[in-house]
Amino acid sequence: KFVKRVGERVAVELAKRGVETVEDLLYHLPFRYEDRLNPVPMSALQAGTMASVIGEVRGSAVLRTRSGPLFEMTVGQGLSSVKCMWFHGAYLRDKFQVGRMIALYGKLEASRSSAGKLKMIQPQWEILPEPGEPDSEFAMLEVGRIVPVYETLGGTTAWGAKLGSKWLRRVIWGLFEELERQQASESASQQRGEWAETLPSALRRRLGLPERLAALRAVHFPEAGTPMTEQMSGATPGHRRLILEELFYLELGLELKRRRMRER
Repeated sequence: KFVKRVGERVAVELAKRGVETVEDLLYHLPFRYEDRLNPVPMSALQAGTMASVIGEVRGSAVLRTRSGPLFEMTVGQGLSSVKCMWFHGAYLRDKFQVGRMIALYGKLEASRSSAGKLKMIQPQWEILPEPGEPDSEFAMLEVGRIVPVYETLGGTTAWGAKLGSKWLRRVIWGLFEELERQQASESASQQRGEWAETLPSALRRRLGLPERLAALRAVHFPEAGTPMTEQMSGATPGHRRLILEELFYLELGLELKRRRMRER
């Protein structure tokens, strides 16, 4: 059975990258997070820093240079603006509409051509959803929260853009919603299957760590109030639980190996 948004063709592409089950997908963890709950105002941005920026598209153009086409776009917020550049970016010509809200992530540099202005070269970007659009119910996954960012599961193939962060957020959110519905309708004995707790309960309680599924959800979709510094450094209870789980099974495997060697 395929999960929602994962048909047969997508499943084949995912399998090529070692993602064959729901568990594989849920353990494809974010490699960083963007603070779209309290984004830094453009007026406070500083050159030389990595930053998440939310603004509206003010204009764009494809410029011809000796090294090839350069796509240039201005993103603004109030009286402030940032110029974004993508080398060999002619393919972006029709991607962005003036007035559309967009999220950017990249390194800020001082503009050489405009004193006091900032630019981003090759930033990562994501067009933010608007009310009334298809899938607009997922808008709450894109703005107003700490947003997970994933390594694409499409690689550099034509599937790369399709199986990126936005797609992963929606699929993984849907999986958690479905798993929670299943848990609510199943008895305790039925829940001892695939998503049963894997760590000794006494150990988990002593360390104050969440259950397996709760930890995974918190790592993918941080709860309101989670400090951004803890999230980025992997120091939240959810992260610590998953790290402990990995170390626990590593040590368990080594102990079983030692026992087999002693029995020879």
